[in-house]
Amino acid sequence: MKYIFVTGGVVSSLGKGLTAAALGTLLENRGLKVALQKFDPYLNVDPGTMSPFQHGEVYVLDDGTETDLDLGHYERFTHTQLTRLNNLTSGRVYLNVIEKERRGDYLGKTVQVIPHVTDEIQQRILDVAAESKADVIITEIGGTTGDIEGLPFLEAIREFALEQGPQNAMFIHVTYVPFIKAAGELKTKPTQQSVAKLREIGIFPNIIACRCEKPLDKDLRQKISMFCNVPFEAVIEAKDVDHSIYEMPLMLQRERVDQLVCDQLRLDRPAANMAHWQEIIRKLIAPQHRVRIGVVGKYIGLQDAYKSVYEAVIHGGVGNDCGVELVQVDAEDIERHGAESKLKGLGGILVPGGFGDRGIEGKIMAAQYARENNVPYLGLCLGMQIATIEFARNVLKLERAHSAEFDPASPHPVIAMLDSQLKVTKKGGTMRLGAQPCQLGMDTLAAKLYGAFVIKERHRHRFEFNNNYRDKFTKAGFVFSGTSPDGKLVEIIEIPNHPFYIACQFHPEFLSKPDQPHPLFKGFISAAHQKAHQKAL
Repeated sequence: MKYIFVTGGVVSSLGKGLTAAALGTLLENRGLKVALQKFDPYLNVDPGTMSPFQHGEVYVLDDGTETDLDLGHYERFTHTQLTRLNNLTSGRVYLNVIEKERRGDYLGKTVQVIPHVTDEIQQRILDVAAESKADVIITEIGGTTGDIEGLPFLEAIREFALEQGPQNAMFIHVTYVPFIKAAGELKTKPTQQSVAKLREIGIFPNIIACRCEKPLDKDLRQKISMFCNVPFEAVIEAKDVDHSIYEMPLMLQRERVDQLVCDQLRLDRPAANMAHWQEIIRKLIAPQHRVRIGVVGKYIGLQDAYKSVYEAVIHGGVGNDCGVELVQVDAEDIERHGAESKLKGLGGILVPGGFGDRGIEGKIMAAQYARENNVPYLGLCLGMQIATIEFARNVLKLERAHSAEFDPASPHPVIAMLDSQLKVTKKGGTMRLGAQPCQLGMDTLAAKLYGAFVIKERHRHRFEFNNNYRDKFTKAGFVFSGTSPDGKLVEIIEIPNHPFYIACQFHPEFLSKPDQPHPLFKGFISAAHQKAHQKAL
């Protein structure tokens, strides 16, 4: 088994996760089985209780694990099967070590960072190796080289790589080569300092991926090669992509990164055939159609808060050879200025998931605008609850209808807490999480889009449709097109005689890939384009 460790230096948010995922794409297309994992240095046990303002979205796996958003990149770019083993935080490491100490597993020894914490980290690498049976494991180390909280992870992978040997383990360091406008040139000193810090720890990178705004010329590459002690050809230009993150595998292939990896790890595999990936990029850069989609949320100013949603919308566009212009609409702006002023002219409206009551009324106004003006609507998790509340208020005339989450005193709590959640007191990892089966109704739009009657989708919620109101909704034409197999939990709702009005309690964005767009997003973009085209005519 071969191991690749991806580290980062100078600043955070350089794209280590995308680099790891794109490399995974190339290696898969060379016929290798790839597994990816993320080590995060923060002390939270997982990101499930972290604010989107702090961390971006929480990505959910099939087994219900709440993870870092980079695992979304891993699943979108590759076919790796991720589980709870594929994301590890310092919090989880220390929790495991302390629990072992309390049980007496260390037989009275003094428990220390080395070897106990580092052994725990290394064991997770071995666990993923055993579970995945992959040819190559790519491990991304979160944070920035030099951060004090990341030192145990770097020491652990240093030891691990030493044991495996240079033909079985290697390091890729992603760093920053800034363009200084006043000087009119790229500067390599931050990269030199970052690599020096890494070498102090005992890690010597085999490849340096240089994030930059301008192209790296030969002289700069030679300078980095000499001062950082890597071969010239292993200094990689990782220039900002022009159109889409999905260009990254092709960019790394042009830089021969996958060949360098195969040479270092003695992997004799044919070159990757990326023709299908090139067609995806063609549809992103030069699509036959175009449409504008409004995403109505409360974290609109944070690009990472709805990362998987944005990507799934783009995938839906790829599935229709349709370019998507994402229009970010702050739900509170709708409350202040009205729905029409913010939503007029859009081909479709999407309301994603979320927590807390800020912006809720704006989202309800967006759902009403979509329903009354025949604008295609897709609601995700909270977006389904919003559609339910709007219908209850404006069609069923249930005054002050609301969710018990936002108005516990509502006379019509059409959204109520799940029975299984009533006695839950801890926040972390306690929601209804992970892949759950769903039964689709005959002659429903949902069944038509999926082409099946039984599906599995990933969940992350505490509240559900209140079944005490199901008869009222059904008589008014509200269709419950997907439920749990026992029929008790509403999973999908839709409104017939509308171009496209469908909402789900789960998170379909977590199962979408650029080469396999999720059926709901593909259908949504198709309907939105048709609606926009009809308006144009």
